[in-house]
Amino acid sequence: MPNNSRPAVLELIGNTPLVRVSRFDTGPCTLFLKLESQNPGGSIKDRIGLAMIDAAERDGRLRPGGTIVEATAGNTGLGLALVGRAKGYRVVLVVPDKMSTEKVLHLKAMGAEVHITRSDVGKGHPDYYQDVAARLAQEIPDAFFADQFNNPANPLAHECSTAPEIWAQTQHDVDAIVVGVGSAGTLTGLTRFFSRVQPNLVMVLADPVGSVMAEYSRSGTLGKPGSWAVEGIGEDFIPSIADLSSVRHAYSISDEESFDHARQLLRAEGILGGSSTGTLLAAALRYCREQTEPKRVVSFVCDTGTRYLSKVYNDQWMTDQGLLARKRYGDLRDLVARRFEDGRVISVGPDDTLLTAFQRMRLADVSQLPVLEAGQRLIGVIDESDILLGVHEDASHFSKTVASAMTHKLETLPPGASLAELEAELDRGLVAIIADASGFHGLITRVDMLNHLRRSLP
Repeated sequence: MPNNSRPAVLELIGNTPLVRVSRFDTGPCTLFLKLESQNPGGSIKDRIGLAMIDAAERDGRLRPGGTIVEATAGNTGLGLALVGRAKGYRVVLVVPDKMSTEKVLHLKAMGAEVHITRSDVGKGHPDYYQDVAARLAQEIPDAFFADQFNNPANPLAHECSTAPEIWAQTQHDVDAIVVGVGSAGTLTGLTRFFSRVQPNLVMVLADPVGSVMAEYSRSGTLGKPGSWAVEGIGEDFIPSIADLSSVRHAYSISDEESFDHARQLLRAEGILGGSSTGTLLAAALRYCREQTEPKRVVSFVCDTGTRYLSKVYNDQWMTDQGLLARKRYGDLRDLVARRFEDGRVISVGPDDTLLTAFQRMRLADVSQLPVLEAGQRLIGVIDESDILLGVHEDASHFSKTVASAMTHKLETLPPGASLAELEAELDRGLVAIIADASGFHGLITRVDMLNHLRRSLP
């Protein structure tokens, strides 16, 4: 049953800091970032989580013992889980399968029930995350469907809290605000407030390439949606609550540029933001540099980058997705995920224990490791099956050396070998060892081959 006392953590939502960007080229402009990552749930969506639940309690849509259901890219779910679980409600959330592991684990840690569905289908498909959530809301007794895409409490939260905070923090002196659109609550709420207090304020839309929002705001044409890796913003339809009337500029930002700017923000300003923050920063910098006279511009750190340590801030994931530039050779070395010459090979030595090999496999999320003598010369390969054969009779055998269990007989492929030769090697159930007279270059697994083929898609 919901607790009648209001949880103290909810008083920490809002009143987030506004900081000036000082280490980027902002042209003639001054750029500020509002740190929504400082909300207790880690994102701007805490505001609407609180607003939607409070409104539903007031009008009787959410009653003691009820269930909160929502479709979410993660952060709205976290906001709803923060508020809903603190008040004692059951929380059921539907998230698309491109969401970061950190978000899903956080939701589950708070006691939310998470349903993961497809991210490669559009609105109207039975597996589309919003349609799945709507269906669950009908099936679960006493369910409240938060429905952020159509809920008037969503933009109202920003009209009544986010916008007045910006107005006060800028001393009533702001010329433009750069926002993204997920559910469109932030854009619409800000538009309503500033149309009253600063009608000349310009709204700037930052949108992932693949989303339909930027083109629609520019031309009124609903283009064909694509796909994008940035989480939380961008849509394949126009949300019903979207008010685009004050948008004067719209920038389409690629995943590469978004992820790169998020990483730059951490290195330059020490601010750890998520992938959508990178999109907003890239658009804000474009806008600022295009101006010919000084303007005061505000944008957002939408959520904390701790939710993306396994993605945005993981060089291996970025490389696998083709989002991190690296030297191209035009041969099989381009398929090696962890290249020796880049210093990224995870390896063991022949005198290391099987336990050490097992722990490094787990840490790197791989099933095989090269065995390097003195960290340089390839002398073997060890995989999970080798370790299992070595310890299945007695767990104490984990203390045996890698040399006692590794594969000594090595069949290698030169970097110039063909894809057909690589496929033949992988078809034999082997990991491909890429080496030539100059030395060991790395391993190619089936997953590496699949990543290569996926990146080849148009």
